[in-house]
Amino acid sequence: MCLAVPLKLTKIDGNNAVGERDGIRRSIRVDFIPQPRVGDYVISHAGFAIERLSAEQALESIAAAREVEAALAEVRNAR
Repeated sequence: MCLAVPLKLTKIDGNNAVGERDGIRRSIRVDFIPQPRVGDYVISHAGFAIERLSAEQALESIAAAREVEAALAEVRNAR
């Protein structure tokens, strides 16, 4: 299963970019994002940025993902 994840663009070189979340970097393509800029938040799916997000939307999504990750870690540790 593939998930779309919010990333902050930290480097752009043509249509190639680097997106980051919580210190994890991913190489992605930004072909579908008009005028991408370093600092933009995007939703990435299957190696492509598919939508630009506002900082507020991205931070809400990242916070929700962190909650899920923490809950999963709690379940794993309880075993």
